[in-house]
Amino acid sequence: MSDADSGAGILVADDDPDVLFAVSELLKTAGFNVETASNGSDALRSLGERQFDALLSDIAMPDMDGIALLRKVRERHLDLPVVLMTGEPRMDTAIQAVEHGALRYLLKPVSGAALAQAMESAVRLHRVARWKREALVYLGAERKLVGDHAGLESSLAQAIDTLTIAFQPIVRASSGEIYGHEALVRNSIIALQHPTALFEAAERLGATQKLGRTIRARAAHSARTNGSESLFVNLHPTDLNDDELFSDTAPLSQRASSVVLEVTERTSLHTVSNLKGRIKTLRAMGFRIAVDDLGAGYAGLTSFAALEPDVVKLDMSIVRGVDADPIRRKLVSSMAAMCRELGILVVAEGVETLPEYQAVVELGCDLVQGFWTGRPIS
Repeated sequence: MSDADSGAGILVADDDPDVLFAVSELLKTAGFNVETASNGSDALRSLGERQFDALLSDIAMPDMDGIALLRKVRERHLDLPVVLMTGEPRMDTAIQAVEHGALRYLLKPVSGAALAQAMESAVRLHRVARWKREALVYLGAERKLVGDHAGLESSLAQAIDTLTIAFQPIVRASSGEIYGHEALVRNSIIALQHPTALFEAAERLGATQKLGRTIRARAAHSARTNGSESLFVNLHPTDLNDDELFSDTAPLSQRASSVVLEVTERTSLHTVSNLKGRIKTLRAMGFRIAVDDLGAGYAGLTSFAALEPDVVKLDMSIVRGVDADPIRRKLVSSMAAMCRELGILVVAEGVETLPEYQAVVELGCDLVQGFWTGRPIS
């Protein structure tokens, strides 16, 4: 063991007292500070009371086995290396161990040298993980902080539990009057606060339907009741495959005539079955359709034609600096003119300055959204 690893804290969990004693003594001889737990519940209690550099746990324990303990650990400690041991190796537990972020899967009996080597590696990786986390926070890249499958699973569950909706005004370009509000997702998990990170996590875990239903329900519940204003709600493409969206009793369906469903251009719609038919059904229910992030996503016209949008939202990457950039001015002017001919409303997103606001009004945009006209509010 290197000097840097000397004195590292290891928590060992095993329901067999003889194995617990033997493993503990081996690791102490190797220079580690060792604390023991005779079951998973005691191990969790110890983890809540002090910090460790690694956890070594048996798999076959009563009350809470090693896999269940690993899942619980990941709810609180994304970076803590967990090494699992078993005397009865099985393919299903090995797969679960890897899926939920176990560092190693050791078969009993384990030699003292192999055990010490595994825990030294765990301690070093823990230090690397902590350094990376600190660096990402310093560099402002918090959305990359989510760890392995179990850590991501726990973070997404907490994000959904704490999910709230903020509303950003969308105003009429000509008068500045409120036309409607966009429902924007917020949650308390730093790594998933950006909507892209939140949906990427849901996609990885197959949880986009649960996330989409939660967003729609909370948007409908939290929205203002002024019937003259429109409520803009973002849809993930997979939401269009969710039968709940088309139910007359769904939260948004109750106010469909005032709801604009935004479908982003950043994600392909090729996974949506019978796209035209589904959009036709939504329109028959009273919903209007918007294409979001226009100009920053897929260049093809297939999805645009299938959606036949009532509203298009120009991506902020095109709008930012439009007052001083001739190319951006031409792009915005051309899109506004084409949409006017098609009877489609144009929203300029991301307007942050008075010159930008004046430019998009001059260039023919119907609606404006951005910090200049109003920040999101709870």
